[in-house]
Amino acid sequence: MARAATAQGTPAFQRIKDHVLGKIHDGDWREGDAIPTEEALCKLFGVSRMTANRALRELAAEQVVVRVQGSGTFVAQERYQATVVAIKNIADEVRARGHAHRSELHKLERVRAADQQVVRFGLPPGSVLFHSLIVHFENDQPIQVEDRWVNAAVAPDYLAQDFSKSTPNEYLMRAAPLQGASYEIEASMPPPEIAEMLRMGEREPCLVLRRKTMSRNQVASVAVLWHPGGKYSFSGAF
Repeated sequence: MARAATAQGTPAFQRIKDHVLGKIHDGDWREGDAIPTEEALCKLFGVSRMTANRALRELAAEQVVVRVQGSGTFVAQERYQATVVAIKNIADEVRARGHAHRSELHKLERVRAADQQVVRFGLPPGSVLFHSLIVHFENDQPIQVEDRWVNAAVAPDYLAQDFSKSTPNEYLMRAAPLQGASYEIEASMPPPEIAEMLRMGEREPCLVLRRKTMSRNQVASVAVLWHPGGKYSFSGAF
């Protein structure tokens, strides 16, 4: 087929793959974003459905994208390094400073994974996740809101834990031995409910740590950790 390759001889399926990889590399498409359908790629590159399908199948096999039946194709989660990194337990941090730690549990529930969570965890549609929302205190001052989603298959007893006596981190370190992790840190204005939990004033930003942990070749946990920007800082190496 004349249209199956460029003048330089690059097969059409490879041109599609290069296009998708380029968009991801340039940051146009980020983790969890939907990418064009096979039909859209057929029109864009002037190729058959079979060619577009091959490109997406190969990208899925290479773990660049995730294909969710009935929902579409999404940019896959970033790959984890095989090295083990230190995951700090906030209760230990507080106690190491000679202060008292306590926590308040706001949510502890079993939910069905939404489409974006299916992609983030690499799970089949309809999979079960556990969700917790906890405020951590240092000497009765709120210093962190922990909004955590947990893979039920990796940590099946999560809902049975007493998080007034231990932290999710402590349980997960026992139930899901750490294989790897990824982090993102940013300054962000908190939603009203988070600001209220942290007793923050108007227009006060948070330091937000977004963290995913890996165990037994699966995503074990995805957590968003909110900290009052004027009272908290990160130090050391992860």
